[in-house]
Amino acid sequence: MERPPNLAAAVEAAAGSLVGVLESAASRHSVSVPPTQLRVLSIITERPGTNVNRLAELLDVVPSSASRLCDRLEATGLVRRVADPRDRREVHLVPTPAAEDLLREIKERRHRAVQAVLDRMPSRAQHELLLALLAFGQAAALGEPVPAQRDPAARTA
Repeated sequence: MERPPNLAAAVEAAAGSLVGVLESAASRHSVSVPPTQLRVLSIITERPGTNVNRLAELLDVVPSSASRLCDRLEATGLVRRVADPRDRREVHLVPTPAAEDLLREIKERRHRAVQAVLDRMPSRAQHELLLALLAFGQAAALGEPVPAQRDPAARTA
């Protein structure tokens, strides 16, 4: 079967629509947390024991920028810096219960927003989308990541 010439463009457009739905759901939260700070909260929640240097690597920013992000999150009560009991020089970033509640609520809002869009699609299209997304995920997992073209001077958050 031949691939339609506009398939990549259609996937990119659909991804843009999905991002719009997700961002809209997150922005309706009563606490205004910028997307970069939400990403930090997600990272430290998914990777317990993360320190500022590792966070900087994951965000592809310089450590001072990551530290300032954490300062802001700490000031709003969403992150704590906790010394490692085995090595007090090592400081881990820990989401507070408020951060965990925030992430859980945003995840639920996003799920409901995506479900509302899916509910407007015919059930056959939903099934085809599920199969296509599963195949896309498998194909993406098999491939090599595309190296990003980055400007080293732009490594700030």
